[in-house]
Amino acid sequence: MLDDVTVVLGGGLVVDSASLDLSPGQVLALLGPSGCGKTTLLRTIAGLQRTNRGSIMVGDRVVTSDSVFVAPEQRRVGMVFQDGGLFPHLTVEQNVGFGLRHHPAAQRRIGEMLELVSMSNYADRLPGTLSGGQRQRIAVARALAPEPSVLLLDEPFSALDAGLRVQIRREVKRLIASLGITTIVVTHDQEEAFAMGEQIAVMSQGRIEQVGTPSHLYESPTSPWVAEFVGDGVKVRGELIGDVITTPFGALRAHAADGRPLGSGLATAIVRPEQLGITRGDQAEVVDLEYYGHDVRYDLRMADGSSATVRTLHAVFGIGDRVDLSFEGTSVPVWSD
Repeated sequence: MLDDVTVVLGGGLVVDSASLDLSPGQVLALLGPSGCGKTTLLRTIAGLQRTNRGSIMVGDRVVTSDSVFVAPEQRRVGMVFQDGGLFPHLTVEQNVGFGLRHHPAAQRRIGEMLELVSMSNYADRLPGTLSGGQRQRIAVARALAPEPSVLLLDEPFSALDAGLRVQIRREVKRLIASLGITTIVVTHDQEEAFAMGEQIAVMSQGRIEQVGTPSHLYESPTSPWVAEFVGDGVKVRGELIGDVITTPFGALRAHAADGRPLGSGLATAIVRPEQLGITRGDQAEVVDLEYYGHDVRYDLRMADGSSATVRTLHAVFGIGDRVDLSFEGTSVPVWSD
């Protein structure tokens, strides 16, 4: 779908040789920190931003290349913006029908879309009279109304409060799955990316660092940066001998995160919080804890001043308690020097 896409803005490289390939009906989450180029990449797919190099295909049709540029309204790409982007002076019905001015059965299509997002009773309302979740439902309906081949969602839930964000996210996920539409969701939230994406592309400083399933990214990140970005973890240095690395948590079984054969010598490993057990002792001090109901996160300060994070099912220790750590996982990803 994207091949070697590069965008330069204001003399700076914003998107650097980005390539992505989506199967029809697939949902991909584009995950990365703020300012890494995610939204710019999405805008190039929509035709709202021109590229300096590279090509983009929607289905089997080239919409951007060195010699081709298809206008946004002719790409069959629907886009939902972070704030919904609804026209405040138009009713719900008029917003949904905005892209259907030449549709032979526009009124019927509007009705179908409003029913699809459970908003049929709000057709005559103005966006300003709706809740944030309702406005996002209408924004999704408007994007889907012209029957696009690809749906683009740019941080679509970030403006909602936490509880509503999860609810609307689940509704949109079910809707996308029922329609079987190819979708790209931009987010800086790892939990959201893992919940939405069948595949995840991790982006940093304009480059696609890694693409894979949520489980593959979590268990076999290709770099320490990806490992720390897609989940909590303790980065440790140790001596690697064969498939064992020595760490402050003991000698741990290791696997090569980047797929290359394991070497010997100094290496970096990531130990996930759920791989560590915690008992009363004197190896570390609990400096903070967060209780989530389903589990507890402990932030620890080790004797050497370094930090560690542990997640357990039950709240047993309090701030200031002294504890020992033990490794209870199978293996850790390592990167040799």
